[in-house]
Amino acid sequence: QVQLVESGGGLVQAGGSLRLSCAASGRSFSRYGTGWFRQAPGKEREFVARISWSGTSIYYSDSVKGRFTISRDNAKNTVYLQMNSLKPEDTAVYYCAAVGSPWVVPGLDRSEYDYWGQGTQVTVSS
Repeated sequence: QVQLVESGGGLVQAGGSLRLSCAASGRSFSRYGTGWFRQAPGKEREFVARISWSGTSIYYSDSVKGRFTISRDNAKNTVYLQMNSLKPEDTAVYYCAAVGSPWVVPGLDRSEYDYWGQGTQVTVSS
């Protein structure tokens, strides 16, 4: 079992930056791929970015590519999402998720992820 706890959300003006953190506990986090998703009011939860267990394979959605950076520090059991040049359309609850099997490069579909955090709210004002 693994527990994921997100932090770092908040209110920011358009063009600003935030860094989200996802702290993991409960197993050898360094073996598991991790992703970030987000859900805006009235919309489906959508993929944002994902990173492999080693950090060498990274993928972003087109909507955040060039603005967001996903990274991980396995020594701290933490995954980060650095968000720059934020736009009002980035407003959503952001969720961290991890796959259930080790050494698997995660995909883009939320069904591939077995563990989820409680989410952290990001609000970007215009």
